[in-house]
Amino acid sequence: MPALPFDSMLFVALSVLIAATLRPWRMLRGPLLQPALAALVLLPLAWAGSAGHAMGMSLQFSGACLLVLLLGWPLATLLMPPVALAAVWLAGWSALQALDALVWLGLLPALGALGVGWLVRHALPRHPFVFLLGRAFFGTLLVLTLCGLARSWSAGGNAALAALDLLIGHWLLAWGEAIITGMLATALMVYRPQWLATFSDRLYLPPRQP
Repeated sequence: MPALPFDSMLFVALSVLIAATLRPWRMLRGPLLQPALAALVLLPLAWAGSAGHAMGMSLQFSGACLLVLLLGWPLATLLMPPVALAAVWLAGWSALQALDALVWLGLLPALGALGVGWLVRHALPRHPFVFLLGRAFFGTLLVLTLCGLARSWSAGGNAALAALDLLIGHWLLAWGEAIITGMLATALMVYRPQWLATFSDRLYLPPRQP
C-alpha cells in the first residue's frame, strides 16, 4: 500500500485537534443533534455513491459547506472522520482514497466555508438574504470551485485540459451543490432555524431603530 501523504495527515490532525479544543459536542445537547445524526447517515452515502473523477475533475458531492452552516465549523470538522470511515465501509476505499476524500471533500471545503462566513459577517450588511446568497449559495460555489481546482492540480491535472478549462469545469460542477445548499438553507431558515448554528437574528438582522 502506498504511503499516506504526510501533509494531508498533518492537516487532518491539526484540524481535528483545533476543533476538539472548542468542545463543540456540547452543542449536541440541543436541537443540533438531529442534523448531526442525519449527516452521519447521509454524507457517507453521498461520498461513497459519487462518480469519482472524470477528465481530471471530481464529480463527488461534498456537503461540507452545508454541514458548516448547520453545525458550525468545529462540530462539522469532528464529524468528517467518521463520515470518511463509513464511506470506506460502503465503497471499499483504500486508506489513501479515504484520506483524499476526507481532505478534499470534507475538511478543506469546511475550512473554506468558515473563511467565507467570516468575510460575509464582517464585510457585508446584516440581512438574511446576505446569509443565504453570500454564505449558502455563492460561498458554496466559490469554495467548491477552488477546492476542486486545487484537487485537480495536486493530482497532476489532465494534460488535455488547460487551466481555464479546469476552472470553468469545476465552476459548472459546483453549481449543482451550491443550488442544493442554498435551497436547503432557505427552507431551514423558514421552518427549522434552530438547525442552523451559523444563523441568528442577532447576526443577520439589522438592529431595530429606537
